[in-house]
Amino acid sequence: MRYLLLLCLMLSCALAQASESGQSRAESAGHSLIGQPAPRMVVKTIDGQTIDLGALYGKKAVYLKFWATWCVPCREQMPHFERTYEDAGPDMAVIAIDVGFDDSVDEVRKYRQAVGLSMPIVFDDGTLDEAFHLRVTPQHVVIGRDGRILYVGHEANDKLDAALAQARRSSSTQVAAATAPKDEPHYDIGDSVPAFNVHTLDGKSLPAFGATPGQPTVLLFLSPWCESYLAKSRPALAQSCRTARERADVLARDSHARWLGIASGLWASRDELADYQREHHVAMPLALDDSGALFRRFRVMHVPTVIVLDAQGKVLRRSEDVDAAMPAQQPAVSVR
Repeated sequence: MRYLLLLCLMLSCALAQASESGQSRAESAGHSLIGQPAPRMVVKTIDGQTIDLGALYGKKAVYLKFWATWCVPCREQMPHFERTYEDAGPDMAVIAIDVGFDDSVDEVRKYRQAVGLSMPIVFDDGTLDEAFHLRVTPQHVVIGRDGRILYVGHEANDKLDAALAQARRSSSTQVAAATAPKDEPHYDIGDSVPAFNVHTLDGKSLPAFGATPGQPTVLLFLSPWCESYLAKSRPALAQSCRTARERADVLARDSHARWLGIASGLWASRDELADYQREHHVAMPLALDDSGALFRRFRVMHVPTVIVLDAQGKVLRRSEDVDAAMPAQQPAVSVR
């Protein structure tokens, strides 16, 4: 009996620490947004409905919930989210934002039907993620009727409920001026990428390409939790991430191409990426894309994704399969 009580206490503490970690990450990422005018953006739902967020400011409070179908706490919070939508009334807009990371519209539709979600759902391409400093899932963003951001958090608790109530009460007599986010350049196959440096875990600032004349660079976009967190819920994806790491480790030993690992900042810190590097003995340099800028620049929404750049920065290949992305002259190497 004492053992069971101790086990329950340990599990409760572990869950509390995880929850606090998510809340602290969301609050830290959203700290600079609090009190600022929310960006004016026009989004489309998975059903084709157009929502002009800017047109809502001054009329309604706005509650955006960033989530993903693979996210366990997102699923746990869905009853609270659905109730909030049903009770919102005419003075609050409630919108679900699927983060788009390793998800699909089909998966979202299946999940919606399975649990009976009724609120509008937007499938993001990274634009909203950037504008609202996404770092965890779920991430709540509450915007007052005056168009200013009141709250950014992770948990569905009294703090969130208080922010939602405050958002309804906020004055709408003077709407905060806001601008649309700046368009970022994006690069696809055949495009030439301007020179930029990658800041790796060991403190180095490395050129993304052209370090050695004539040598291509392979950018492996990854997530340090893909192999473990998704092992049960998305085993095929977890296996794909593991295979990509193993293949990259072998291929990186050949001098034909230079390898750089770019890790998503979603649910990942530098320390967690360093733990991943040590655990799996990853030899290639790793960098944390904490703001998601590189993922957006190359329109990477799935891991693993491989981008091959020539020595001048031209995008040669792109694939979610390491071997398929490699230059034709790359000798085949098998993993043992």
